[in-house]
Amino acid sequence: MIKTIAGQIKQYKKESLLTPLFMALEVVMEVLLPYIMARIIDKGIKGENLNAVYLYGGIMIVMAILSLTFGVLAGKYGATASSGLACNLRASMYENIQKFSFANIDKYSTAGLVTRMTTDVTNVQNAFQMIIRIAVRAPFMLISSMVMCIIIQPDLSMIFVVAIIFLAVVLILIMSTTTKIFDQVFKKYDGLNASVQENVSAIRVVKAYVREKFENEKFKNASDALYKLSVKAESFLAFNNPVMMLTVYACIISLSWFGAHFVVDSKMTTGELTSMFSYIMSILMSLMMLSMIFVMITMSVASCRRIVEVLEEKPAITNKENPVMEVKNGDIDFNHVYFSYREGSGENTLKDIDLHIKSGETIGIIGGTGCGKSSFANLISRLYDVQKGSVQVGGIDVKEYDMEVLRNQVAVVLQKNVLFSGTILENLRWGNEKATKEQCVEACRQACADEFVEKFPKQYDTYIEQGGSNVSGGQKQRLCIARALLKNPKILILDDSTSAVDTATDAKIRKMFTEKIPGVTKLIIAQRISSVQDADRILVLEDGKVNAFDTHENLLNNNEIYREIYEAQSKGSGDFDEQAG
Repeated sequence: MIKTIAGQIKQYKKESLLTPLFMALEVVMEVLLPYIMARIIDKGIKGENLNAVYLYGGIMIVMAILSLTFGVLAGKYGATASSGLACNLRASMYENIQKFSFANIDKYSTAGLVTRMTTDVTNVQNAFQMIIRIAVRAPFMLISSMVMCIIIQPDLSMIFVVAIIFLAVVLILIMSTTTKIFDQVFKKYDGLNASVQENVSAIRVVKAYVREKFENEKFKNASDALYKLSVKAESFLAFNNPVMMLTVYACIISLSWFGAHFVVDSKMTTGELTSMFSYIMSILMSLMMLSMIFVMITMSVASCRRIVEVLEEKPAITNKENPVMEVKNGDIDFNHVYFSYREGSGENTLKDIDLHIKSGETIGIIGGTGCGKSSFANLISRLYDVQKGSVQVGGIDVKEYDMEVLRNQVAVVLQKNVLFSGTILENLRWGNEKATKEQCVEACRQACADEFVEKFPKQYDTYIEQGGSNVSGGQKQRLCIARALLKNPKILILDDSTSAVDTATDAKIRKMFTEKIPGVTKLIIAQRISSVQDADRILVLEDGKVNAFDTHENLLNNNEIYREIYEAQSKGSGDFDEQAG
C-alpha cells in the first residue's frame, strides 16, 4: 500500500526531499536558541559583561532569521509536494477507471468512486504534508531537545523520559481504538454521497411522486449514522489534549521543584534552568505534534486502502499482444455463446447463442425485459467477455482485436442515452472529434435530429445542460444516434434507442439507414414490432435463448410468440411484456 501511494509522488520527489531537509535545519536553529539564551544570562547578565550580551544577542537574531527562512521554505515545498501527490492520485485513479470494463465498474458504486477521489485523496494529501513536515520536525525536535537536556543536567532529564513513556502508552491505546472506527466512517461517507447523488439525479421523479419527506428521512438516517461514528471516534481522540496538558504541568512542577534545589546546590546555573524550561516545552510540543500525526495517519490509512484498491484494480478486459488493428467487415458470428455477469454463479444471462449475421444486414432483436437483448449487444463491442463460446466480428474473435479499433467500428447507442455538458456540436464530435460541421449536420439529418436542432436560436451551438436536461427524451435519442453515425462504423447497434421517438420519426430514421448506410450492419433492439418488421431478419430472445431467427413474414406464420406480440401490439397495447400471459 505504501509503495503504491509513494509511487504517485513522481515529479514531486525533489520537493518531497527538500521539505524534511529544511524542517531539520529549522529545528537545529530552534534547539540552539535556548542554549544561546542561557549564555546571555550566565555570561552576559550575571557576569555583567555587556559585550557578551551583544555577541550572543546578535547570534540569536541571525539564528532566528535562519529559522524563519527554513520554515517558510519547508512550508512552500511541503504544500507543493502534498498538492502534487493529490493531483497525481486523482489523475491515476481517473485514468485507471477509464480502463475498467463494465465488470470492473460494477464492483464500485459511483458515490464510492467520487468519495475516493475527493475525501480520501484529501485525507492522504493532509497526512503526507504532515509526514514530510511535522513527522520530521517532531521526532528531530524531541531527540535534539533530549540531547541538550542530558548535556545540561542528566539527572533532571529523567523527568522527560518518564513523561514520554506515559504519553506513548496512552497514544497507542487511543490510536488502536480509533483506527477501526475510521474504517467504518469512510464507508458511511459512500452511503451519504450515494443518497445525495441518487436524489439529485432523480429529482423530477422524487417531486412527481411527492417523496421529498421519504428522501429527507433517508438522508437524515445516513447522516446520523455518520455523525454517531464520527462522535465516537472523536470522543476517543479528545483524550489527547487532557493527557498532554497533564503531562506538561507535571513536568513543569517537577522541573521547578528539583531544578530549584539544583541551583541552590550549585549543580546547575540559573541560565541552564531557564533553557531546561524551554526544552521541556519543545519536548512536550513535539509529543503533541506526534499525537496529531497519529490521528491524521489513522484517518488516512483507511483512505489509503480505498485509493489503492482502485489503483491496483486490474481491468477485466485487456488487449492481447499484437492485436488485430483492422475490422474487415460487419459480419457477426455468435458461436455457442454462454454469458453470465457473475462468473461461476451458474446463472447464465445468455445460453447457447449460435447465429450468424452477414455484413450489411439489418437485424431486429425483440424480447421481454431481462431476456438478454442488451447483453447480446454488449458482447459484440466487447464491453463484457463471454464465459464459453466465441463472438466474432469480421470473421475474427473480438478478443483478438485492439479494443479501441473494435469499438470505433462497432457504434453502440446504449439504452441509457447520455449527453454531456457542452454544445450540440461538441456532443456530436464525441463520435468523431475531427468531424466538420457539415458532417455533423449530415449525421443529424440521417438521425432526423436536424428537424429540431435547426429550430433552436443557436442551432448547433446550442448548449446542452448536464445530462441533457434541456432536451426531450426523443431529441436526446436522435442526437445520440447522430453521434454514433459520425464514427462511420461497420456495425451500428441501437439498443432500444428510438423508444422515446414517435413511430413516424422512427420509420424515417430506418428509411434513412437503408438509403444512406446500406453497407453497415444494423442491429435494432426494440419493444415495438413496427421498429423491426422491415429488418432482413428478426431475432426473438426468450430467457437468454434464441427462440426464433427469421423474417417478419415467416415469424408471423411459424412462431407463436412473435404472432401473439404482433397481434397484441396491433390492437394498441404496444408493449412486448404485455403478451407474456
